[in-house]
Amino acid sequence: MKRRVMLAAVLAAGTILSASARADDAISPEARSAVENMNKALSAQTLSFEADVIQQYDHNGQPLHIFHDAEVSVRRPDHLAIDMTGDDGATRITYDGKTLTILNKVANKYIQMLVTGSIETMLREASKRMGVDFPLADLLADKPGESFLDGVTTGSKVGEASFEGNAGHHFLFLQPPGIELELFTEDDTSLPRRIVVTYRSIPGEPQFISELEDWKVGDEIHDEAFATKVPPDATKIEPKEPSQ
Repeated sequence: MKRRVMLAAVLAAGTILSASARADDAISPEARSAVENMNKALSAQTLSFEADVIQQYDHNGQPLHIFHDAEVSVRRPDHLAIDMTGDDGATRITYDGKTLTILNKVANKYIQMLVTGSIETMLREASKRMGVDFPLADLLADKPGESFLDGVTTGSKVGEASFEGNAGHHFLFLQPPGIELELFTEDDTSLPRRIVVTYRSIPGEPQFISELEDWKVGDEIHDEAFATKVPPDATKIEPKEPSQ
């Protein structure tokens, strides 16, 4: 799932079978093991975390930044809740396995889409019909590790890291054409604690930076956490019809 984007999908070209084999060889055993361990940790039935996100974008040749804080709750395979606040307002996103609801609290507008399937399936459909992409979608995929490495050709450990006194590791992965992925994992939990994406092929080489903290894995998350109370005076926006 190639969604390493700043609200717009950046898709890398597919590779032929022989090229894929070379890509596998170019990812070091240590880097591959870190992603596999992260995959196991993220595949828990329930998890929640907080994300502090900085997105850089180009405005008339000037690099500008937008900041967001997000609280994310997941109950696999088909429940998701995101509460996001930032420079451009506050948004609540919920999916209960049947309906995706996105409420812009500042504009008092909402959009709903009937959809079934896993969180990954829903995110793909939301991207297609609503133009909505969640930059950390790899972590929510059916197979997070496989999704993270999709399109990656090389990867290796480049250093150590520390998170509130807990030891961690710093890895660098390259995804043509021109995407650099930095992954920081915590040693004890194998969970991702920081992700940095640099777009070398885009003018200004913008970055996406996310600090991930307050992880809770395996805690019970009740149904009400995945519901959105839409104000009665909110304006409804209709999504695009599915492609025939």
